[in-house]
Amino acid sequence: MPNEEQSVRCGTLYGIGVGPGDPELMTVKGAKVLERCNHVFVPKARSDNGSIALAIAGGYLRPGCEVHELVFPMSGDRGELSSHWTEAAGSVAQVLSTGEDGCFLTLGDPFLYSTYIYLVRSLRERLPGVGLVTVPGITAFSAAASMAEFPVGEGRERVVIVPASDDLDAVRDALAAGGTVILMKVGRRLAALLDLIGEAGLFERAVYVARAGLEGQEVWTDLSRLRRERVQADYLSILLVHAGG
Repeated sequence: MPNEEQSVRCGTLYGIGVGPGDPELMTVKGAKVLERCNHVFVPKARSDNGSIALAIAGGYLRPGCEVHELVFPMSGDRGELSSHWTEAAGSVAQVLSTGEDGCFLTLGDPFLYSTYIYLVRSLRERLPGVGLVTVPGITAFSAAASMAEFPVGEGRERVVIVPASDDLDAVRDALAAGGTVILMKVGRRLAALLDLIGEAGLFERAVYVARAGLEGQEVWTDLSRLRRERVQADYLSILLVHAGG
């Protein structure tokens, strides 16, 4: 017997990268898709929080569209996260199974450290033949580099993207290997990361950008001062480092 959810021709899910924060940095294609979409899915870290992605893209939404909030908690518990991904996929599948299209909003680019990646996997398990269209978005590190006039990749120089974590070995290895190192999702690990950058003698070859394009945006080119002032870093923060070599 065919899956009940597939008995009707499914709609298409559009994954839209809304960029780093400034609504004007959304792509023309992303905006056009949103203008005709009746169902918009937005990720939230907690049920009582607002969605940053929705705040960025809100001006492009079709009047009267239905907004569906999906909770993706900030957790390291794989089982808990898997449960939320499955639940979110079920909510999306319920809409698509009626033949309606839906849009999923995500910060930056949909396939760069995004909840969209896990949603797509769970959705394909539920609706194997579902149509998917992904609209890329400007990444936060691209916006940060532009704000700080910081070149990312010159000539044949390598570029390494490392998400910050409590295990700093990957960061230490990346700095030692040279090239341009992009440290994403800095948050509470800022002090430890600054220590590593300082130990490597790279303070003058690095910048820190927080909340690029959002309220409270910060750009620091003096990392020595940043460390002295013990700034509380936002989760939406990035360190860009020219590690030499």
